[in-house]
Amino acid sequence: MVVLVDDAGTPIGTQSKATTHGSATPRHLAFSCHVVDADGRVLVTRRALTKQTWPGVWTNSFCGHPAPDESLEKAVRRRAAFELGLAVDMIECVVPDFGYVARDASGIQENEHCPVFIARAVSSLSPNPDEVAEAQWTTASELALATGTAPWAFSPWLVEHLPQVLPHLAADAQRRFVGEGEHA
Repeated sequence: MVVLVDDAGTPIGTQSKATTHGSATPRHLAFSCHVVDADGRVLVTRRALTKQTWPGVWTNSFCGHPAPDESLEKAVRRRAAFELGLAVDMIECVVPDFGYVARDASGIQENEHCPVFIARAVSSLSPNPDEVAEAQWTTASELALATGTAPWAFSPWLVEHLPQVLPHLAADAQRRFVGEGEHA
């Protein structure tokens, strides 16, 4: 089940996920998460070729839909484990009001109120091949350059929300650098 929302992101009902995504998808609650490691790198993933929408495109670390009555933080932890076999902590919502509408080549529309999170990886990766074709650690600046150069190779939600997330990724990397210097 997914949570249906109004334009402000307020829950207004639920619907089965299988019947939600189509050519006229109702607005529903989702989330995107960027995972960073101890070196300040950010994880990008390429969606599995078997995904119903945007197969094979590169995107943020993972995405998902919270279940009815599930907190966004709990949903982030659940999807990190399911998609990446990854434990995360320091989960922070950095773009709470992000939303987008996009249609993929198959005609399926996404229509999501999609808060964006940053989380820290605290285990090794073990990607689920049904969800992830490839995973790559990169820098925020390299990701910005790649999405600006070849936006068609990335998910539309990543391309759209990345400018709002970049300052938070840079601040996170700076905190890690300063924190390490203080303990040295």
